[in-house]
Amino acid sequence: MNKIFSLVLLMACSLQIFADNGALEPMYKEGKIYVVVLVLGIIFLGLALFLFRLDRRISQLEKKENE
Repeated sequence: MNKIFSLVLLMACSLQIFADNGALEPMYKEGKIYVVVLVLGIIFLGLALFLFRLDRRISQLEKKENE
């Protein structure tokens, strides 16, 4: 969980850096930034769920191997 929080914090900081440079200014004006953030959120959520399930499966296999 701590890794996910770190990843979200890193993403927020990188968006702030782009915003300071004015690279995201057109997206803010047109309202498309919300779509970009939503898509990135869905991608990161999917990756987090995949890694969580993968960790559970590996843990189960390790448990079976030790028995």
